[in-house]
Amino acid sequence: MVGLLELLFAIEVDFTADATRQSRGLALLLQQPLARIMVAEDEGRVVGMCSGQLTVSTAEGGFSLLVEDLVVTPDCRGRRIGPRLIEAVARWAAGHGAMRMQLLADRDNKSALNFYHRLGWQGTSLICLRRYHSAENCMETRTRSRPTR
Repeated sequence: MVGLLELLFAIEVDFTADATRQSRGLALLLQQPLARIMVAEDEGRVVGMCSGQLTVSTAEGGFSLLVEDLVVTPDCRGRRIGPRLIEAVARWAAGHGAMRMQLLADRDNKSALNFYHRLGWQGTSLICLRRYHSAENCMETRTRSRPTR
């Protein structure tokens, strides 16, 4: 799966492949009861994956599925593996009460955007923002957020 993420991050402008980080992230996902990684195999080789995590949506008043990663090896594209992977993670999420699915896609990746639109995904007026925290800030926040007695 780390190799699949390397393929994905090679085309994503905002992220860089780092096997150590991706291994750690995959291990964390596999430990979470509200997360799932679906894989596709071809003759014993993992050729595709789709990961998703449930989050609480105040807008929906329930769970929402964040599709984190969808990637299929180039030699296996066009075989409906991607749509089947998304559908598998969608069924899992629906079984947990998810009312909506969402994902992020590079705005310049026209083939990915066309793929999602063909599957019924719609654009929104929202934009994605991010901010990184330093390790020191995270420790301060955790220390300050502890309840006092």
